[in-house]
Amino acid sequence: MKAYHIDRFGSIGGIVRRSSEDPLPGPKDVLVRVRASSLNYRDLMVLKGGGRGPTKPGVIPLSDGAGEVAAIGDEVTRVKVGDRIAGCFHPRWFGGPIKPDYLTDRLGANLDGMLAEYAVLSEEALVNVPSHLSFEEAATLPCAAVTAWVALTGHRSVTAGDTVLTLGSGGVSVFALQLAKLLGARVIATTSTAEKAERLKALGATDVINYTETPGWDAITGRKRCISISVGSRTDFEAMNRAIELHRLRPVIDRTFPFGEAKEAYRRFEGRAHFGKIVIAHG
Repeated sequence: MKAYHIDRFGSIGGIVRRSSEDPLPGPKDVLVRVRASSLNYRDLMVLKGGGRGPTKPGVIPLSDGAGEVAAIGDEVTRVKVGDRIAGCFHPRWFGGPIKPDYLTDRLGANLDGMLAEYAVLSEEALVNVPSHLSFEEAATLPCAAVTAWVALTGHRSVTAGDTVLTLGSGGVSVFALQLAKLLGARVIATTSTAEKAERLKALGATDVINYTETPGWDAITGRKRCISISVGSRTDFEAMNRAIELHRLRPVIDRTFPFGEAKEAYRRFEGRAHFGKIVIAHG
């Protein structure tokens, strides 16, 4: 198995690629043939040596990935070989209120993540992905999309006629725009360039504010409340996927890099010029 590892935290130079034996699933585990993965800001924080929670030297990075079930343990019942699946960001949070111990296990930090040809995950930490999405599109969902979904439906569900403000054009913000429109809301988006403003309008933003030209934009929008969230549970992920499937929503991908150019994908992400998600195709 070919995989990338963070042998030295601090910079992209600390990421190395090497080969090892293919992993084997335990009785309740699933061997996933990873077909695509995607980058999130938390992955950059982990690489830089920051972020919440523990990390381990040599860890396989990235929390987000999608692929197909290659093999299953003897006691697995939730999926079968050949199923198209994605891993959950919180591998032990299946539903209900979050508990502190759910935050200790993190793919791509203290647990091996998805920047590899294969990954072994608990059968409880998987969801089936919408049938109309490619593996590259499905790989964008576990962190950014679920975060946006929970922000819109968790504490107080957004309903038709509400107004939602999104900030910038990264993964969470673009998903929040798409999902808020799906829920019937009016969306005000902020961005820094005219080109990105046009792309946000094309996705359905009612109004777009260039914050470099309008430094007092927060007074214009009348921002009302801020809440703290932590991505979401498996139940949240499954609910979001039902909505995505029903409305045939397609994630916005900025650029897809081949597996051999994973470091270039990190550099593109670090440059902060992307619009939507940066994806790595594993082949």
